[in-house]
Amino acid sequence: MKFGLFYELQLPRPLDKDQWNDDDELRIVQETLEQAEFADKLGFDYVFLVEHHFLEEYCHCSAPEVMLAAMSQRTKSIRLGHGIVQMPPLQNHPVRVAERIATLDLVSNGRVEFGTGEGATPTELGGFNTRQADKKEAWEEATRECLRMMTSVPYPGYQGVHFSMPERNIVPKPLQKPHPPVWVAASRRETVMIAGRLGMGALGFGFETPEEAEERVSRYYELVRGCRQPIGAAMNPALVTVGNMMCADTDDEAIARGISGAQFFGFALGWTHGPVKHGRDNVYREFRNRFDTAATAQAQEQATAAEPEDESARTLYRAGRRGLFIGAPAYIRENLRRYEEAHMDAVLFFLQCGDRKHEHIMESLETFAKQVMPEFKERHHLQQRWREQQLDGVKFPINSSI
Repeated sequence: MKFGLFYELQLPRPLDKDQWNDDDELRIVQETLEQAEFADKLGFDYVFLVEHHFLEEYCHCSAPEVMLAAMSQRTKSIRLGHGIVQMPPLQNHPVRVAERIATLDLVSNGRVEFGTGEGATPTELGGFNTRQADKKEAWEEATRECLRMMTSVPYPGYQGVHFSMPERNIVPKPLQKPHPPVWVAASRRETVMIAGRLGMGALGFGFETPEEAEERVSRYYELVRGCRQPIGAAMNPALVTVGNMMCADTDDEAIARGISGAQFFGFALGWTHGPVKHGRDNVYREFRNRFDTAATAQAQEQATAAEPEDESARTLYRAGRRGLFIGAPAYIRENLRRYEEAHMDAVLFFLQCGDRKHEHIMESLETFAKQVMPEFKERHHLQQRWREQQLDGVKFPINSSI
């Protein structure tokens, strides 16, 4: 099993004022770059960045291609992932996406992971005048054509529902052939299965349990083996899940450093789907007014007994709790073994969220890399052998970093 980091660039407003300090955004950007550089040195496999717009406090990562380009010059081995590019053409024209992905692949010497998705929140979709009813169809159309742009000389042009353009040769072309590994954001089980049918990797954002992961892995690889028409020129069969992480010497220390950040993550994520007063809300102040940030691990675990049945509501619920990766190395290691047994290909961790401190994140990265990660790297060849068995008979090219 492989490991990576996932970034939103969360930036809570100060409690005592309605706007950030002048250097707050500078600080969060520079800290993120430093963390990615350190993760590369420690042997982490991936760093993924979201693309969100207008989601104040929850996410200040609206230009991930710039951040990833900067990371490419400060790192040597870590894979650089878009998690994800919002693909409906009103958000990002497919030509511009193809150009940016290819350029980043050249700049990074072939380390790009091309994550795709629809966009979700009313704030974002409305800001670009994308209709909720159109976004899934627009995502598939734009993603398929974007991949053709990376591989066709010339691109023959296209007359579609959501965009049209004449014949052009889109340059540059990516270093990875035929194109970088392709992923889709999958917060729901249904989307994981769409990924399998289209030969894409699934970036699971549902905070899946190991038991859920096991069921999804089995069905996903069945669909991959049955794939007759991948969305691109190569398949990327892979399943990833996410979790909130803080690793420290003891469970109590990890909870003290990490639980408030996890709670804010879940709270702010829910806030993005509600009515927003743009530029005037103070989400962090509202969060602190509502939450007891000193909640114990026991209270957190008792709360999970009342998980919502609705899949989307359940994701919000899990996002704001301790989960399985806030604790001492032994606690995290035991939970990761359950995902490993379920044949999950990789786990991505949210570390930079809420009011967590940069120094605690750096310490967490080092503790995890030295005390948890090695045994999983030693066993990764077993997962690769299992994958080869699952993919036996697949007729299409495979381009995967897993």
